[in-house]
Amino acid sequence: MSLDRHLAWARRQDRADGLAHFRARFHGADTPLVYFDGNSLGRPPVSAIERVERFLREAWGERLIRGWDEEWMELPFRIGDDIGRHVIGAAPGQTVIGDSTTVLLYKLARAAVDAQLARDPARVEIVVGSDDFPTDRYLLDGIARERGARLRWIEVARDSGVTAGQLRAAVGPETALVVLSHVAYRSGYLADAPELTRIAQDSGALVLWDLCHSAGSVPVEADAWGFDLAVGCTYKYLNGGPGSPAFAYVREDLQAALAQPIQGWMGTADVFAMGPSYVPGPGMRRFISGTPPIVAMLAMQDTIEMIADAGMPAVRAKSVALTEFAIALSDEWLAPLGVEVASPRAAADRGGHVTLSHPAMREVVAALWERDVLPDYRDPGGLRVGLSPLSTSFEETFHGMAAVREALRAVRAREAGLA
Repeated sequence: MSLDRHLAWARRQDRADGLAHFRARFHGADTPLVYFDGNSLGRPPVSAIERVERFLREAWGERLIRGWDEEWMELPFRIGDDIGRHVIGAAPGQTVIGDSTTVLLYKLARAAVDAQLARDPARVEIVVGSDDFPTDRYLLDGIARERGARLRWIEVARDSGVTAGQLRAAVGPETALVVLSHVAYRSGYLADAPELTRIAQDSGALVLWDLCHSAGSVPVEADAWGFDLAVGCTYKYLNGGPGSPAFAYVREDLQAALAQPIQGWMGTADVFAMGPSYVPGPGMRRFISGTPPIVAMLAMQDTIEMIADAGMPAVRAKSVALTEFAIALSDEWLAPLGVEVASPRAAADRGGHVTLSHPAMREVVAALWERDVLPDYRDPGGLRVGLSPLSTSFEETFHGMAAVREALRAVRAREAGLA
């Protein structure tokens, strides 16, 4: 297939795409810039910009402190329930918006380990993959030291993730907690969440899912799959903006059994009683600590509404089609230049991004950024193509992959002394 035929195919796909109309709702999507980093930071919806401006003028500017009584106190729970309903398959009362991903992971992991140690002092192991996102590994190491526990590592290949066989071999009567990534941040490997959850729970462990690279891109069914705990961020496929707060899911029957370790006034049974001692609030309130970051919660609401309109099955179908297209172009254009696809080729095993591996990719990414083509880089030699289904078109994917080929050719020519 010639380059012109690839472009013609991409344009046909865009005309037939039932989600194509969402693209116009994102600021900057009508420019020539190619955005391949929606799996790190999503584009802002136009309506989110308007929502934030309106909030500053009206809800904050005019209502002032009255806003807490009128809406803001309940906003973390309302948005949390919307994420639960439309994004992660959770019934109301189990999901809340709160702190950063790191803080929420710490709260839930530490609470789970404490509860398990109280139930059975022999449960001293935390199971985690060796290639999980650094935050997950770092904070679990800290929790293990705090609680006199130990980490049990599952050695994970950098082009895949934790498998059922690996987890089955790692868990046992000493396992307190298993922490797993639904979509691996480096490779895009999509874990078998229902099966891994069952394996962990059959051993008597609690399981905490990191949904950062799947929420809004890959369907999740937290209730149906029997999740214990989950945390996910909102600035990737939910387009909440830089540093927008993460969400936490705690299965309803576990909520009263867990004591989260960061006891703050907003998590108490009576927030304004300001009594002499901490009494945890009911339900998901007990997992809040300090004052909710209201302004940072605003932008994500618009994308959650789009996902509710589109439906996660349609979002996933487009995600698969986009990543399949990127892989096909890589095989034809980049493989002859020495590029390998460092992500699962089977769509059922792959999330919303594709990693392309070559020793020159750091230089390639730097060159692409100068041309307004924005992927990201992850060691060793990985260029990540993050394709956000609501805001990315097939033609944009075509132009981005063509730019990757041109940049790689130029870097190779310089290295060979030909340019």
